[in-house]
Amino acid sequence: MPAAQNLEVADHVKPFIYETLSSKSMCFSLNDVQSEMHLLRPDALQFEYTEIMMGFLLHNPTPASIVMIGLGGGSLAKFCYRYLPNTSVTVIEVNPHVLAHRTAFAIPPDDDRFEVLLADGAAFMRDTTRKFDVVLADGFDIDGLPDRLSAQAFYDDCFNVLNPGGMFVANLHGCNPFFAVFMDRIEDSFGAPVLMVEDPSGSNRLVFAVKDAMRALQSLAGIRCPLGFDPLAWKALQPSMARVFLASTALDHGENRASNDINF
Repeated sequence: MPAAQNLEVADHVKPFIYETLSSKSMCFSLNDVQSEMHLLRPDALQFEYTEIMMGFLLHNPTPASIVMIGLGGGSLAKFCYRYLPNTSVTVIEVNPHVLAHRTAFAIPPDDDRFEVLLADGAAFMRDTTRKFDVVLADGFDIDGLPDRLSAQAFYDDCFNVLNPGGMFVANLHGCNPFFAVFMDRIEDSFGAPVLMVEDPSGSNRLVFAVKDAMRALQSLAGIRCPLGFDPLAWKALQPSMARVFLASTALDHGENRASNDINF
């Protein structure tokens, strides 16, 4: 297993769990909620930015394989595992304290199409020989986005592990002073402009890039429910899918990156 060696527990911040009558949250501090789970709907996505990240479905509604950098409370992992039954999901989590809460957040056990690896995400992407249809990068610690997950080499490696036509989606923060630098690095790695969609509920900025098929971002398939996808789950995603779709039409006119501001 690549990159899973020598991850010292003492090197990582231990999150705490905050519970209400209806939800459970994983937090690194009182002001830093990493993940949230509805107790009656543990597979549902609670944050809009995670719904926007599912915008890869507009590009490929039936990916064969997804790799995620960052587990947290497992919201994206659980959602993809439940609603994409023909997709294999690999999740990379560097913090063993986070992984220790796997059961508390109803993250399913490993099986033939779901695995969670304790490993450094950047090292995994550098060393793996596997290929994926989708890469979802959402790895943050108490200090924010780690340098190793925003370096040019990391974005190059994300490009390399994708199959032709595969999609990369990154969660960035617009308030980060290096946000424009990260955008430039992603564009350099993928050799083309990228799509940026704002999360209207916070500072999250979701960046989409496609390997060897840039025009695909400018011709996303609309917001109809994909064949075989759960209609109720899609209904919950639809406002976020509309944001991604409309942002892609702005990209077609050269407006998305220039404005950095798509509001619907």
